Amino acid sequence: MSYIGPFNAQFRNALWQDKWITDITQKAIPYTNGIDPLDVLSNMSQQAIWMTEGLPADRFSLENAAIITACSRYPLLIDPQLQGIKWIKGKEGSEMMTITPSQDKWLKKVEHALAQGMVLMIESVSENIDPMLDPLLSKQFVKKGKNFCVRIGSEEVEMMPSFKLYLQTKLQNPHYKPETCAFCTIINFIVTE
Repeated sequence: MSYIGPFNAQFRNALWQDKWITDITQKAIPYTNGIDPLDVLSNMSQQAIWMTEGLPADRFSLENAAIITACSRYPLLIDPQLQGIKWIKGKEGSEMMTITPSQDKWLKKVEHALAQGMVLMIESVSENIDPMLDPLLSKQFVKKGKNFCVRIGSEEVEMMPSFKLYLQTKLQNPHYKPETCAFCTIINFIVTE
């Protein structure tokens, strides 16, 4: 599922239904007939909760939510219509801190969110994400005592286990560096007809 996140609904379906299932069948790899990746990553109850939190009820949005909740890397939402952000804000509640890289002292706010174990949404990121975030995005954590620390710029910041990070871009067709694609799970929230 994490591989199909950046693509639109038609390409996702063609990829897993036509190419992957055909390939699995040709290689005689055992699998359950009628398997659906969405049903593997979530159930009807979780999907109903996501919809009450503001997620649209279409399959594409449900797949995106399943990927976000199951991924181990930080999610980067391609979200020009802001549907993904609306759902994340409904899911995480009012405790979420929202910043943009163009704000003054935004890096200090990242450090604060790490130290306090907050949920952080960095909105409107460009194709060139600030390299100061690379140690955080690549999870270069160092264990110090009971907690983990990460270097943000010249500061080593203690990270609380409850810290969550979401990134969002309004760009329609961003081209990220390979490192960014390796550090983040990219999810396409672009609404199509």
